[in-house]
Amino acid sequence: MRTPEGLYRIYDRNPNSTCHKNLGISYPNERDRTNAKKLGKSPGGNIKIHGLPNGEGYWGKLHTYRDWTYGCIAVTNEEMDELFDKVVIGSPICIMP
Repeated sequence: MRTPEGLYRIYDRNPNSTCHKNLGISYPNERDRTNAKKLGKSPGGNIKIHGLPNGEGYWGKLHTYRDWTYGCIAVTNEEMDELFDKVVIGSPICIMP
């Protein structure tokens, strides 16, 4: 339920997401799977950069006042539009604390 940290790639683009649009992050990688196995945990998956839930874009930056993404990275719909237009499949992404 936490956002992964590390080096990943964008592997998917979805213009018809339940949260405006989304970009898929290549999590988990082998290192993530190995670390999770050592801890006896599931690494999880399906991590996205996404906009706000459809019909709730009016929240804008107020969405940052609560943790609601279950490990994903949420941005405003306007920010998601900009990312979606500029980021291509295979683009590297470094997620840091």
